[in-house]
Amino acid sequence: MAANLFKSLSVIDIHCHILPEVDDGPKSWETAETMCKMAAEDGIRHMVATPHANDHYFYDREYLSGLVRDLERRIGGSPTLSLGCDFHLSYENMQSALVSAARYCIGLSQYLLVEFSNFNIPPQIDDWMMRMRERGVVPIITHPERNPILQQTPERVLQWLELGCAVQVTASAVTGLWGPRARQAAQWLLRNNAVQILATDAHDPVHRPPILSAARQIVARQFGEQRAHMLVEDNPGAVLRNQAIA
Repeated sequence: MAANLFKSLSVIDIHCHILPEVDDGPKSWETAETMCKMAAEDGIRHMVATPHANDHYFYDREYLSGLVRDLERRIGGSPTLSLGCDFHLSYENMQSALVSAARYCIGLSQYLLVEFSNFNIPPQIDDWMMRMRERGVVPIITHPERNPILQQTPERVLQWLELGCAVQVTASAVTGLWGPRARQAAQWLLRNNAVQILATDAHDPVHRPPILSAARQIVARQFGEQRAHMLVEDNPGAVLRNQAIA
């Protein structure tokens, strides 16, 4: 019954590696199509394709926009798609975003997904966050619950929230797929009202699938239906519309 109820809802996934042959996501169009079908069956009506921008993968906005249009045609527009970026906080990327953040933001919004290194979070990150906020850009910190440094110091996330950033937690971390430490960190963030959005960060149909329903049900059971609705519908929808999130 719960699964059928979820499928009647319309949820939004703002972080998903759904484009084929561009990063460590799907390796073929057929796999990408399978992932889109899985997402639609799970109740996801809109997905933001977020290819990596890091030392391994070059981010070409114009080329990637064409791939989004091609994939949307292949799947018949269900779910609908838009383009964002899984933006690694390297020095070069940070300087590039200060010049032209729109190149990396979600759709036409001012929201930018940002990913920390697992090995080092330099102190100048705070200054960069403030400078981005001064430019009207809202950094969305992706999967801090999976970052080994932030697992040890989750209170740092609260400091970035005070600067005007937002936080996105991985749905499969809430369900335990990433192990007990990531799950505990996700729970800590949820208990401290430090999560604005749940997203799949899906990469394939098997090991990292585009599924939000299981995590949504856990949040609804622990924190209430209104909170769950906010994390997978209200706030992601506000991001797409470039409106303030709760």
